[in-house]
Amino acid sequence: MNISRKIYLPPLSIVGPDALKELEEEFSSRGFKKALLVTDSILVEIGIADHVKAILKKASIEYVTYSGVKQNPTVENVNEGLQLLKDFGCDCIITLGGGSPQDCGKAIGILATNGGEIQHYEGIHVSSKKALPIVAINTTAGTASEITINYVITDEKRKIKMVMVDKNCLVDIAVNDPILMLNKPAALTAATGMDALTHAIEAYVTAGAFEWSDALAIKAIELIASSLRDAVKDGSNVEARSKMAWGQFIAGQAFSNCGLGYVHSMAHQLGGFYNLPHGVCNAVLLPFVEEFNADACGEKFRDIAEAMGVNTTGMSTKEANKAAIDAIKKLSADIGIPSGLKELGVEEKDIELMAKNALLDVCAGGNPKGVTLEDTIGIYQAAL
Repeated sequence: MNISRKIYLPPLSIVGPDALKELEEEFSSRGFKKALLVTDSILVEIGIADHVKAILKKASIEYVTYSGVKQNPTVENVNEGLQLLKDFGCDCIITLGGGSPQDCGKAIGILATNGGEIQHYEGIHVSSKKALPIVAINTTAGTASEITINYVITDEKRKIKMVMVDKNCLVDIAVNDPILMLNKPAALTAATGMDALTHAIEAYVTAGAFEWSDALAIKAIELIASSLRDAVKDGSNVEARSKMAWGQFIAGQAFSNCGLGYVHSMAHQLGGFYNLPHGVCNAVLLPFVEEFNADACGEKFRDIAEAMGVNTTGMSTKEANKAAIDAIKKLSADIGIPSGLKELGVEEKDIELMAKNALLDVCAGGNPKGVTLEDTIGIYQAAL
């Protein structure tokens, strides 16, 4: 409490059922003329993008759509979207989707005002100018990219995920409408939900955690642990989707302002090497990394266990740590997350190089416990 903190949040967030409907008034008051809509092909095909297009039309905003964003957005995706933005003369960006369109749109926004190549912005607060205005509409309860100062772009040539932590990428309006999250596939709900849980747990134990982030992170763990199973089981469950929307939203606020840890450092390498879903990578690695971290976190894993519904009365710290890890494993198993990296096609021959790259990842510095190359290799091997 005796040091100052900078807390970065979007100027406006709209959260809850039918939040999307609030956008027409916001669009009309901001004077936008031409928008680049950044999304993916699936959301176009199933008609979710049509809801946003209708609002843009009502607000008399012309738009052009870039729907080529990949599961792990690439340098090529960013360059393609930027060229479309320039050709159409856009004055704002609308991102629609989960973390992939959000990250891609933020990268485009940074390049639109700062110039250069996206590879030049890897690291912490590298850009000098605020991104083009961005309205971020989230459709999954997972990455929270719509409210964070983080974005991740894959350099497909180097097979590396570049992590950008940049206050200038913060969006102008963030929308979390659980209605847009209804009836998503169970596997997607599970993966994105475990991504959100990883954010909350890493934010709670990270070296940069403080009172405000702790309060958000522990509440996020509670919300996610109590609703993710129901959201996966019944994709039309509005109550479960709403709790997940809030859980991922406040977990994002926490980690955006206190940092993450080594789960993300290691997961980024799996995504870069194998183009695997980020949430699944986090979910598989989470219990193994936290088993490594637990003895350096005091009583924090007892708090995590309690937030996940475990009664730790009478348990020693070591027993409470194990109870928390077991609760994480059980939740993953209950919602169908793969039990190991081999199921995802990960090969042992790639582990050493991924481990070396993980040590260089920007999230590594936030881990609550120092990590060596040998430690990293051991965690990857245990997670196989």
